[in-house]
Amino acid sequence: MKRSEPMSESYYYILLCLARGANHGYGIMQMTERLSGGDVKIGSGTMYGATGNMMKKGWIREILSDEPGVERRRLYQLTDSGREALRAEIARLRRMLDNAEGV
Repeated sequence: MKRSEPMSESYYYILLCLARGANHGYGIMQMTERLSGGDVKIGSGTMYGATGNMMKKGWIREILSDEPGVERRRLYQLTDSGREALRAEIARLRRMLDNAEGV
């Protein structure tokens, strides 16, 4: 099994949000704060830097909204490669928690 590098919290939460469906940047920022109980806040600079890097990795892609009135709004969508990266990170986090159980 290939060892996966730890993922930043921002990357993790962006992928986690997109696993629930396509979303726009501001929506991902809001959902991240909600899912993390306010512990993680992604600023717009971090958001757009991270999404740019994740598009280069092939983890997410940009699509246009088909919602009336906001057809030009850019949405981000998880790719199969991104879903696999998220699964690998979740598995890595589970192993860490399992190792901590005996402490």
